Amino acid sequence: MGKWSRRAFIGAGVVAGGALVVGVAVRPGNPTDELKPILASGEGEELLNAWVKVGTDNAITAIIPHVEMGQGAFTALAQMLADEMDADWANVRILEAPAIDQYVSDSIGREFIAPNLEVPEILEPTVAGGFLELVQAMGLQITGGSFSVRGTGQRAMRTAGAAAREMLVAAAASEWDVAESEITTANSMVNHAKSGKSEPYAKFAAAAAEQSLPAKPKLKSPDKYTLMGKPIARTDIPAKVDGSADFGIDAKVPGMKYAAVKAAPVVGATVEAMDATAAKTMPGVLQILNMGDFVAVVADGYWQAQQALNTIDATYSGTEGDKLDNAALFKRYDEYLNEAGTDGGDTETEEGDVSDAFARAATKVEAEYKVPFLAHATMEPMNCTAWVRDGKCDVWAGHQSPLGARKAAAEAAGLDFEDVSYHNAYLGGGFGRRSENDNIEMAVRLAKATKYPIKMIWSREEDTMQDHYRPSATSRFEGGLDKDGNAVSWSNIHTHLFDPQEAPTVPYYNIANHKIRKVDVPTHLRFGPWRSVDHSQHGFFIESFVDEMAVAAGKDGYAFRRELLAGSKRHLAILDKAAEMSGWDKPMPEGHGRGIAFVPSFGSIIAQVAEVDMTGAKPKVKKVYVAADAGFVVNPDGFTAQMESAIVYGLTATLYGEISLKDGAVQQSNFHDYPMLRINEMPEVEVEIINGDHKRLGGGGEPGLPPIAPAVTNAIFAATGKRVRELPLSKTSFA
Repeated sequence: MGKWSRRAFIGAGVVAGGALVVGVAVRPGNPTDELKPILASGEGEELLNAWVKVGTDNAITAIIPHVEMGQGAFTALAQMLADEMDADWANVRILEAPAIDQYVSDSIGREFIAPNLEVPEILEPTVAGGFLELVQAMGLQITGGSFSVRGTGQRAMRTAGAAAREMLVAAAASEWDVAESEITTANSMVNHAKSGKSEPYAKFAAAAAEQSLPAKPKLKSPDKYTLMGKPIARTDIPAKVDGSADFGIDAKVPGMKYAAVKAAPVVGATVEAMDATAAKTMPGVLQILNMGDFVAVVADGYWQAQQALNTIDATYSGTEGDKLDNAALFKRYDEYLNEAGTDGGDTETEEGDVSDAFARAATKVEAEYKVPFLAHATMEPMNCTAWVRDGKCDVWAGHQSPLGARKAAAEAAGLDFEDVSYHNAYLGGGFGRRSENDNIEMAVRLAKATKYPIKMIWSREEDTMQDHYRPSATSRFEGGLDKDGNAVSWSNIHTHLFDPQEAPTVPYYNIANHKIRKVDVPTHLRFGPWRSVDHSQHGFFIESFVDEMAVAAGKDGYAFRRELLAGSKRHLAILDKAAEMSGWDKPMPEGHGRGIAFVPSFGSIIAQVAEVDMTGAKPKVKKVYVAADAGFVVNPDGFTAQMESAIVYGLTATLYGEISLKDGAVQQSNFHDYPMLRINEMPEVEVEIINGDHKRLGGGGEPGLPPIAPAVTNAIFAATGKRVRELPLSKTSFA
């Protein structure tokens, strides 16, 4: 843990109006003088390029280099910094970091690229500097992949808090002329028991800034935590409850006009002609524009703009995707998979001799699974407010990558990066959708073309039909069992692989001979990250097939998985906990079933058991039991909420989620034909947390989703004997 304390993450202390600012170096060794103009430019300035500030009122401000989209990152990251700093939580403030290069996600980049890399301390600044330059070149300032706590929290926020505390202690020791070892800290106070002296951190802020930055601040062990591991209420909730929270759609600019937009229904098409005769005469309409790839109406109000847009008749150019529908697309998948045969495609992982093991197997199992395209359907539709004037551009939105959004805005405006100011807000749902820049680019283009400050809002229909979708996929499996029902071979070939690379693999299962391949199949739709990314598909594929192998082996699904996990205590502990919570061995009423699924992802180990009632016309999920090991959970309440949230999102996809094509265009348009889970359909969710490894934290926002679909479909099989191999369940008749 100590080796994660780096000069690369913390630059130097700077005095700003009596406050201590612990800065983040632009690059390792960046001198203090270069930081002062950024962090302390004058009265009322925003302090940039910093993790933590101690104010003259003794308030601790944690500056968070991530966004808040309901996942609780602001609170958890502030907990980590404040705990290491021995800060008084009641006086902790949170500020989102600005969209500047100094706040690239270098700690996330390192966690993603080389999570276990350790180098001698003398080489660390060079290595850290390399990662910093890499992510700066990529413009990587991202919230996603469940990396905030396990990446930035572990590698940066804790280090910054510990360093700030040591600097304050050193300053107090110097002023009091006592040994640093005699000083203690608690609740933002510096204490010296022998003399009875006790002063607030603010008292020593200026002097602390003169101290040398600790090269290796000491981090706490779990038994010393005072905030981490506690179910602290999320700081963003009150404003969201009382309506004072600002989302991207709430932006207001003097003189602002509103834009409604409609893009070509088939991706890649352009607007060839449009008839806007009726729209031109409607009240409040200011401008009607053919932007090439979309049509826009600018008006005094959004309703006026959208109503006018609805009257415009546009024609579009042809594309290669014009004749594609779902049947044709899945037929294309089959053709590519058939062409790959037993040896084609790209091999992702291979061990042992699968062909030989399969040939010698006593029992052979084969199955094919399919999932459709899925939209994100965030509750806040896509939007952006932009103002381009006098060689400058301001942008207001909620985005998962503020730095990326700022760079996209600069390119769309034809301006230098430094001439764009980006103002981020709360996100009304992200799930990967708000990591794309299409809404940013469209709003900036409109603002540049019209000369107005423009608030562009997509209708729900536009949002559904112009998403960056989770891809549809087909996955084929072959498995072999010996005479005792032990798994001896595993072969899988599937379409597509995006992120993360390990999603289709099963290294946690003891199958000596396994081979996993993929084929890439071209399609015209835009793909994008969707909550838990490829794990959302492969969790369903893998855990469904494991259940089918268990049945073929004549074994219980839970017992079969226990055999596959033999030797891994952490994995078994989670599987066993889920089974124990659900009362796995207790009989279910007739027409009811219990299903289990086990999917490690994003550094966390998750097992779920679903109880399903099949006595009605359609499946009713009654209860879901979740056992989770994320290494160490910083905020149990927030983590539990994310497990529940992931189940809502994943269960919606399991029951209903499907984006379908006709003549290349998306057919769904709103919640009537792309339904969400209703409150009366929500199962009871019970979550148990096991902290298995405090040194290696896992994610919280995404890993709760992949097990829910297979847990439900396995439960349906247990209740009815009917195996579901294609989602959503609304496509299957259970009569």
